Amino acid sequence: MQEWIIAMLVISVLLIMRDMAKTILAVRTPKKEELLPLCESHPQKEKVERYAASFQKLADTFYGMPYKKDYLSGGQIERIILDTNQRVCGRCYQREICWKEHSQELYNGSEAYIRAMEEGNEEEQKRLKSSWMGICGRYAQYLEVTGELFRKEKQNLAWDNRMIENRMAVAQQLTEVSKIMQMVAEDLYDIARAEPLFEDKLRKSLKKRHVLLKQAWVMDKVEGRRQVFLTMRARSGQCISMTEVAQILSQECGNAMAPVQGSRCIVNGDYHTVHFLEDVSYQVMYGVAKLTREKEKVSGDNYICRQEEEGRFVMCLSDGMGSGMEACRESEVVVELLEQFMESGFSQETAARMVNSALILKGRDGMFSTLDICAVDLYTGICSFLKAGAAATFIKRDHWVESIASESLAAGLVQQMEFETASRKLYHGDYLIMMTDGVLDALPIEREEETMKEIIMDVQEETPKEISRGILERVLGYSDYRARDDMTVLVAGMWKK
Repeated sequence: MQEWIIAMLVISVLLIMRDMAKTILAVRTPKKEELLPLCESHPQKEKVERYAASFQKLADTFYGMPYKKDYLSGGQIERIILDTNQRVCGRCYQREICWKEHSQELYNGSEAYIRAMEEGNEEEQKRLKSSWMGICGRYAQYLEVTGELFRKEKQNLAWDNRMIENRMAVAQQLTEVSKIMQMVAEDLYDIARAEPLFEDKLRKSLKKRHVLLKQAWVMDKVEGRRQVFLTMRARSGQCISMTEVAQILSQECGNAMAPVQGSRCIVNGDYHTVHFLEDVSYQVMYGVAKLTREKEKVSGDNYICRQEEEGRFVMCLSDGMGSGMEACRESEVVVELLEQFMESGFSQETAARMVNSALILKGRDGMFSTLDICAVDLYTGICSFLKAGAAATFIKRDHWVESIASESLAAGLVQQMEFETASRKLYHGDYLIMMTDGVLDALPIEREEETMKEIIMDVQEETPKEISRGILERVLGYSDYRARDDMTVLVAGMWKK
């Protein structure tokens, strides 16, 4: 529980540090009321880098702790043998004879018996038990106590391993926090005051539309997508839409610019800093069709669809173990954590690993959820897939359908997850079709994917909502119109802007 709290504190710190890149824009000097000069020795940049180094050192401390063990150590086996001797042989009148004449034989036999129990080798246990009959008159009691102490040591080993897993999960989260802080520090360095000529031309163009520009800052990322920060206000009594400002900025930049999601809709009489990004090339529409398992009131499936500031559209689908409220809670935790991590700037694989660590830390035995992520770069159309125990995803283009399958484990089962990843280039008019395993399991066994491709090709609807509904209706036809599991079909369509 303590480590779960630590993990949540780490996430909170991360969110605070992620916002520092935005906060820095509001810092002004007392005289000129301008932003602090951003250079390699910027105090905020150095401060964030020191935070990053501190978190990495803390993570290294966790990594330096003992790793989990699958078998009892020699010291633990020796302790079992000594404790057994004390409890069984301590008052036995033959102790001196047994542990003097046959001490090595008895010790080796005890160690072999413990190892046989550990490996589950019943034949070896029977053989060793038979050999003990001719040596020890109290062999039955001796082996019974040995088994009792063995089970206690294995239970202690399981608890120790659980604590080690929790420490490793926290260490992984601290490492990722360190990385994202370093990225924030680099972002601070990337921000620079706009060139005087560009700022002057933009100021004149905005002034014609009754907008007064105070200052402009530019961030040119490595991939060439420009970001512009404008501190501006409207003339007294004027009210200008942000769309109009974006059009003026686009003309001056030479490419389409748009305010980030959640920005102000209008420019009023107060100074505000607005963040503009190079506009994306594609737009996405999505639709979903869901059906809850019969006799259940709540579906165990949850999903999110959201567009990130960096021009990325993300869809995540999670299927909790089983059905009903418990399964719903599990999958809900997965999608909410994933949304929070990706919103903080993590890549989808890093976010998925953080979610898996969080589920491990949560420590609810036997509970897990599938994880299915599609992240589309709306500038290039490249879609990245990540799966953990999830059903196949399908891409429909014109007259063919492709499937992306996975054989990985669900999230929350093991600490070192190996996710299935893939990427595809999407084009205008393509459809992404995600679904939970309850949909595919309703189709003929061993022909699930082939049958689903036929169903997708048979659907003639065009809007994502109608396509998802059409797929689900046709799948129900294969199961006598009964939902034996929760079913969710999520469809997204890509179109050129």
